[in-house]
Amino acid sequence: MRELLAARTLELCAIPSPIGNEAALAAHIAALLPGARRYGNAVVAGEVTGQRPAVLLLGHLDTVPLQAGDFPARREGGRVHGRGASDMKGALGVMIELWNRLDQSTLPVELVCAFYDREEGPYDGNGLGPLLEARPDLRKAALGLCLEPTNLALQLGCCGSLHATLTIEGRSAHSARPWQGENAIHKAGALLAYLNHLPAREVRFGELVFREVLSVTRIDGFTGRNVVPAQCSLNLNYRFAPGRSVASAVADLEHLARQFNATCIVTDKSPAGPAILDNHLLQQLRTVTGVPVEPKQAWTDVARLALAGIPAANFGPGEQSQAHQKNESCGEEALERAYRLLEKFLTGAAGGAAT
Repeated sequence: MRELLAARTLELCAIPSPIGNEAALAAHIAALLPGARRYGNAVVAGEVTGQRPAVLLLGHLDTVPLQAGDFPARREGGRVHGRGASDMKGALGVMIELWNRLDQSTLPVELVCAFYDREEGPYDGNGLGPLLEARPDLRKAALGLCLEPTNLALQLGCCGSLHATLTIEGRSAHSARPWQGENAIHKAGALLAYLNHLPAREVRFGELVFREVLSVTRIDGFTGRNVVPAQCSLNLNYRFAPGRSVASAVADLEHLARQFNATCIVTDKSPAGPAILDNHLLQQLRTVTGVPVEPKQAWTDVARLALAGIPAANFGPGEQSQAHQKNESCGEEALERAYRLLEKFLTGAAGGAAT
């Protein structure tokens, strides 16, 4: 099984699928799954009929933009190397083999596998939203599992994410006579110093602790090398814990902007996902696998699934430290272990589960 999964992951990594260019990979995966249906660049195998509790496995086809050295994909030292190996083509390989090798008629659950596009971009462009509209039956799933890279830990919930542009105004001048202007980048220093010393805010849900953090990820103010900048714009990313609404998070950023005489324009907003602790199928998965349980200190489509009425969590073979990295890779042993744990859960432990 390890050899099979490693070869399948290598095969998927050999097909470039940076965000917006998933068509070739979607076609390839659809051809591997008997009975699968295409919805644009999304692929679904199985359906939720309600005859048994349904487990929905989900994986995104796209990767972040390509980097030098991503190709050719290769196997080396017990690992598969290639763009998306950990995030999340190794998981796609596990989903494909589970679908093709498990006897669907004897499972105590209905297994549905959904592959979708454009996860790595803005929330509103994510391909899972249109897929859930095209397939309303998926909303009746008893449990959704996003096979995001989790190092084979069961990660519950997810942080929400806001991106906002904070702009501080100044007045341009010749850099030889800066007193004739007002340096907007220098004015931003107070905000940057505040953020540099701002501790993470811990939010606890039972045994789970999420951390709310603010990070500047981009700063722009350049006009010319000898020009005092008249404007400084910062991209501020706010990661907020489950239980906080998008509106509340936006209000936090707007309040911060007013404190430092900046304007605030929210450019992307993704809600937090609830950390479900009482779902019967999830409890069965936890018991059967014995894997550690952690908070998801990032955003995933667990949030979108929750809005659609689908209780969901994150569990996948990829390594979080490898996601988006140059020379990305995934361990072959982890691929096999993910398959075996999910196989054990799907074939027996979910028996008798309530919808």
